[in-house]
Parts: sequence; structure tokens; C-alpha cells
Amino acid sequence: MTIGQNLRMLRKEQKLSQTQLAEKLGLSQDTVSLWELDKALPDVLSVIKMAKIFDVTTDEILCVQV
Repeated sequence: MTIGQNLRMLRKEQKLSQTQLAEKLGLSQDTVSLWELDKALPDVLSVIKMAKIFDVTTDEILCVQV
């Protein structure tokens, strides 16, 4: 599982759209889309914010199975 796949799974578990997550992070929906497509990686501050939104640790966002 990639970081993008993991982010998508966590977002869907919270029943958030990409737009809703982007608004909570103060970013564009395109940015969240790029992360989920593994075309870009979130910055550290965004990872910390998402950990709070998803109620998980930062490790749970970044640790992926190969």
C-alpha cells in the first residue's frame, strides 16, 4: 500500500471528500488528489494535521506496506 492509497483509505473512513479534507487543511482539492495519486507527497505540517483529523498517529499515515 502506498502513502496515497493509505490517505485515500483514511479519508474515506472519515467519510470526507477530497474537497472537505482540503478545506480542513487549508489546501486545494488538487493537492489532495495529487497525494492520493502518489504524484506528490504531503509536507510534514499537513501530515500532522491529517493525523489529528483522522485520529491516528503520523506513523499510521506514513508507514506503508511494500
